[in-house]
Amino acid sequence: MSLRDILIYPDERLRKVARPVDSFEPALAELVEDMFQTMYEQRGIGLAATQIDEHRRLFVADVSEDRSGAQAFVNPEILALEGAIESEEGCLSIPEINETITRAERIRVRAQDAAGKTFEREIDGLLAICFQHELDHLDGRLFIDYLSPLKQQRIRKKMEKAARRERV
Repeated sequence: MSLRDILIYPDERLRKVARPVDSFEPALAELVEDMFQTMYEQRGIGLAATQIDEHRRLFVADVSEDRSGAQAFVNPEILALEGAIESEEGCLSIPEINETITRAERIRVRAQDAAGKTFEREIDGLLAICFQHELDHLDGRLFIDYLSPLKQQRIRKKMEKAARRERV
């Protein structure tokens, strides 16, 4: 297991659409473990493979307080959406930026686990929000894409300025 570097916006690799996972080899299980370790180290609740420059349809999530709810979602998809809820979102790839986003309140999903077993389930609350956020990453979208063009521009400039300071 090892920590992975997280891509930081405005890195264009975050816009790449992930390809389906078609092989459930041991390397996939290692990637999942690396993703959990990286997510926990950064105090996140979700991490998409895209964020660590692995462009495969896979994300991990754990919305529990005590890190007991670790879940991997391989080839995830949303089958149904219901309701709407506003919540404040942040992202490990856009540090120190939080904005209010509207998402579906409840969703029905299908995915595979790290061993390739397919499952369907209804989810709501924070896990439903997290699922939608991470699935967006796999499609090359970021939560800031739901904001006004002016807010997006301000965030981009702030992140570019931070990156310049870091390079000096």
